[in-house]
Amino acid sequence: MEPRVTEIRYVGYGTSDFDAERAFYSADWGLVEVDATDDTAWFKTHGDDEHHVVRLHKRESNCVEVIALAADSREDVDALQKKVADAGCRIVHEARELDAPGGGYGFRFFSPDGLPFEISADVARLDKRAMERWEGMPVKISHIVLHSPDHPAMVKFFTDVLGFRVSDWLGDFMCFLRCNSAHHRLAILPGPPCLNHVAYDMLSVDDMMRGASRLKKRGTDIRWGPGRHTAGNNTFSYFTTPGGFAVEYTSELEEVDFENHKDQVHEPGPQTMDQWGTGVGGPQTMPKPEADPCLFTPAEV
Repeated sequence: MEPRVTEIRYVGYGTSDFDAERAFYSADWGLVEVDATDDTAWFKTHGDDEHHVVRLHKRESNCVEVIALAADSREDVDALQKKVADAGCRIVHEARELDAPGGGYGFRFFSPDGLPFEISADVARLDKRAMERWEGMPVKISHIVLHSPDHPAMVKFFTDVLGFRVSDWLGDFMCFLRCNSAHHRLAILPGPPCLNHVAYDMLSVDDMMRGASRLKKRGTDIRWGPGRHTAGNNTFSYFTTPGGFAVEYTSELEEVDFENHKDQVHEPGPQTMDQWGTGVGGPQTMPKPEADPCLFTPAEV
């Protein structure tokens, strides 16, 4: 089988408001802090055994320091490193034993747009527990959304080099890509190179709403939603963290056949973006995309 990325592991943020972000993810968003130093903290979800899904690092300005992806084996990591290098991407460090919490074996590189990525295998797993309806806590990372100034080329990079498959398009400007049976783990939009948002799977739509209720009581209201998208048929509620990063609670994302799912093009429109049409806000109420300050800048951790 051709080596490919099979999952999203975590997103590592650099943040100028470390204490507020740290409190938000543990007390409000519903994650569990699993390790920390004076200027870095790692968080996991309750419902999945991935070692961590968020890494916060204190720095002078906000940026994305790394987006970590998973491969199935060390051999796949090595093969993907060769493919990434052959595609002309800058390798930050070659595949090696990783010394961050969770360990593993992986390499880092910059995408053609300059966003920092890691691909790893053999990362330690932690305990998980069965989630119950109405807890309103994230189960795992669902997907990430990126902007690219040449989004068709970026789609081609993720499919030809990293092994993703196209699941759907929204018109000609938003592509949804899968790396396993989830309809999408990644979506790409036009715009300056940056992370748009990170979405987290909730056990049910009731859990999404219970989580939104908890956030509202703690001072974080919905920026867009609740609603249901067409591509993937998942529910959504979007928020921003104290530092201004966009995050999403989602549920009921469609499962597809990784090998045989046939992509389609959805006609853009308000009812395509939100089939319910009863929520607040819209894309215009979310943070405006700007080029990430850490493009082509190796992370300290």
